Amino acid sequence: MNKQMLLEIVHKMKPVDLSLYYPKGDAAAFWKRALSSGVLQADISEIRAEAVRLDGQSIPELSYTLFSIYSRTGSRLEYERVYFERRRRLNTYVFLALLEPEHPEVLEKLEDILWAICDEYTWCLPAHLPADHNAADINRYIDLFSSETGFTLSEVLLLLGERLSQLLRSRIHHEVERRLFRPFLENGPYDWETARHNWAAVCAGSIGAAALLSVEDPAMLSDILLRTERAMLYYLEGFGEDGACLEGLGYWNYGFGYFTYYSDLLCSRSAGRLDWFNQEKVAQIARFQQKCFIDGSHVANFSDSVPQVLVHMGLSHYLAEVCTDVERPPSALRAPYTEDHCSRFAPAFRNLIWTTAGKEDEAWQAASYYLPDAAWLVSRYVSEAGSFGFAAKGGHNAEPHNHNDLGHFILSGRGEIYASDLGSGEYTADYFGAGRYQYDCNGSQGHSLPIIDGQYQLAGRAFSSTVLHASAEENDELTLDLTQAYQVTGLQSLIRSFVWHKEECPRLELTDTYRYAGIPASWTERFVTWREPKLLHPGTLLLPGTTARGVEVTYDSLKVELEITVHMYRDHFGMEKLWYSLDFHVLQLGAVGKLAFTFQFL
Repeated sequence: MNKQMLLEIVHKMKPVDLSLYYPKGDAAAFWKRALSSGVLQADISEIRAEAVRLDGQSIPELSYTLFSIYSRTGSRLEYERVYFERRRRLNTYVFLALLEPEHPEVLEKLEDILWAICDEYTWCLPAHLPADHNAADINRYIDLFSSETGFTLSEVLLLLGERLSQLLRSRIHHEVERRLFRPFLENGPYDWETARHNWAAVCAGSIGAAALLSVEDPAMLSDILLRTERAMLYYLEGFGEDGACLEGLGYWNYGFGYFTYYSDLLCSRSAGRLDWFNQEKVAQIARFQQKCFIDGSHVANFSDSVPQVLVHMGLSHYLAEVCTDVERPPSALRAPYTEDHCSRFAPAFRNLIWTTAGKEDEAWQAASYYLPDAAWLVSRYVSEAGSFGFAAKGGHNAEPHNHNDLGHFILSGRGEIYASDLGSGEYTADYFGAGRYQYDCNGSQGHSLPIIDGQYQLAGRAFSSTVLHASAEENDELTLDLTQAYQVTGLQSLIRSFVWHKEECPRLELTDTYRYAGIPASWTERFVTWREPKLLHPGTLLLPGTTARGVEVTYDSLKVELEITVHMYRDHFGMEKLWYSLDFHVLQLGAVGKLAFTFQFL
């Protein structure tokens, strides 16, 4: 779309008012119904509980000491905990002010945290700023969280309106323009405008949404939307036609969530003339969430994703309304108000205004999916013995939030994970730097993959897999050529095949077949688990369950020797966590080999 066409649409846009959020724009009626409706009672109770926790606490300070920790040590958590606590405080008092307008003390606390956020040196996180930045041009930088903050404040201005003081309203307008709109128009283009991942959707989507709410000049709004629309095209290029988010479900929630929040406001203000959800590819992306869950709240958590995910019900219900074949999630998967450690306003608010009453199943229905562009096979299986899940992946080792994990797999049953993906580790400077693949959760050493001549898979687009066969039917099957995933002199062929037998107690058969020029110095089949393994006898290993017997792993003890090692890593929240490697060392090495393992649920 060119600027002139966009300008014509902008001139005819509907006015900015509360009908963007509430039926007929009647906020009082909406919140009155919310208080008496059962649909939002859990959310409202959690918001009130947060207010009780915050009562009597002062606004935490974002001190220079906290700000400088990242540049000195590479650690992000210290500053970010306080930053996100301030956002949690903001969200809580906004929602209480909407739910309980008769309490003036709530509005006073809200105005104080709004003023404090306007006072912040920068809305960016230290990890997203150049090491050599200076105070004179601090506002030229726009990251995920600065753009989110500007979007949040723009929504708060509209939602609270004249209940906020004139001085505070004018200051918020000034700060959003100073920190968001002017830099975006005068200092761009930014790298994230052409990113094919969540940064494009979150940054551009937040700026575009904020502009739709607060920019009155048609020319300026058109300039912002033109850039935002282009960024959204780049974001969508990051998806194949199968709709899979290679960054994982957590980043689907994040990036596609902000894409949706922006798209909804754009569609509403343009009276449907600009509607991203008319595209089948967008609808296919909307269906990704239901394809990720393998067992209860456990998901196929490839890439930087956590193993268990709870659902933003507002976003999910909205997508089910605007896209065909999007399933409403089981109510048990609802994310509590405090679940988002980043305390993002946009999804929390939409959990309140977009969640609707309706019929939800107690669990996702059994289903198997093969996603050809991502090269993921995902299976959710239910029998009289319980619910079970299996997922495996191909792809390449230059994916967004990449892990060197081609041929890796996950196995779950009855609510427990047996073959694990460690997921995302603690984000530090080194985590996104030269040391990324030293972290077990990122390097192939922390995945269920072969170790050849002591070497792991390498990062880069050249290190890739080829899908030789895939089937998601009576039995789920995936066969991958992993030869190009390694840079090992002498490796001529490595074929990994999975067969997932969906029986009452399901069974996974894994076979690795290799061909080598000469004889490899060593060959180890590694499997990763959080379960403390027990060797029953040579050839049989038990991965015990907490509430069930678990999984029995069988192998040829004449071909391989088992070594069990315990490891430690720091998860995404900075907590130390144990994992076990099951290393099966090949005893008699040859130019060709075939290694078979069976994982049998008991």
